[in-house]
Amino acid sequence: MRPVRSLLVYFVLVFVGGALLAPWLYWFALDLAAHSPLFERLASNPFPRFIGRSLLGVSLLGLWPLLRSCRMSHWRDVGLKVGGRSLADVAFGFLLGFGSLACVALLAVSLGGRSFNTAHSSAQIIEHVLSAALVAIIVSILEELVFRGALFGLLRKALSWPGALVLSSAVYALAHFLQKADPPLHIDWSSGLALLPKMFQPAVPAVFTLFVAGAILALAYQRTGTLFFSMGLHSGWIFWLKFYGFLTVTTPGANPSVWGTGTLIDGWLALPILGGVLWIVSRTRFAGERAGGQTT
Repeated sequence: MRPVRSLLVYFVLVFVGGALLAPWLYWFALDLAAHSPLFERLASNPFPRFIGRSLLGVSLLGLWPLLRSCRMSHWRDVGLKVGGRSLADVAFGFLLGFGSLACVALLAVSLGGRSFNTAHSSAQIIEHVLSAALVAIIVSILEELVFRGALFGLLRKALSWPGALVLSSAVYALAHFLQKADPPLHIDWSSGLALLPKMFQPAVPAVFTLFVAGAILALAYQRTGTLFFSMGLHSGWIFWLKFYGFLTVTTPGANPSVWGTGTLIDGWLALPILGGVLWIVSRTRFAGERAGGQTT
């Protein structure tokens, strides 16, 4: 059970340490802005955003010690074993992820749940496409390393892989519900700890959709033996999550609980589509199964 204990210590350090670090990052940004106008935009961010960035930073800094403590010191231990099919897995995953949420977007627009935003210029669209693509690459790599390579990989050492899939998917879903909250009037050393519970706001049906997404990504890692397919799949999703709100607007009178808002996956429409993706991944025979023996 050492991996479970290590994970518990890791999450306590991430949330407590990140919340305690956030005020100091906020004060540091204010001090930089006072000395240089280049940092004024950074300092203008609301305090809850500093909490989110602090949690992310601490989670990344603590990842390597966590893996070392559980004897996962090589890249291949977290699913980064490069092989002849690595690029093909990334490409196939991206096409499946991109296509699945494209179906959600097209259905929402064609059935009247959302409308295309025609106010953007061609230059703005190109700029946003490039920005969404960059975010998709970065976020998919980081989140797959943390949630599948580390979290799911460590839980598999203590639990059966289906149990590890369920637990890691639940953590993945809940971790995405740190929302904006009203910042305190006065920020002191404990403000991050006080505000963090107020930022945690799970919402239905998005929490179910994210759970299914986490299950798909974990199953893909389990079956391929590497993270490359999961990274490609995840990047295809992230692209739409970052681009859809820019591309469309809410149709007056439409029910957002059915069609979703600009975040795409917070409506019931996305859930059966991702359920179909889960079925596809479960039925696909991957090359990594034959080479890596990851299906047991």
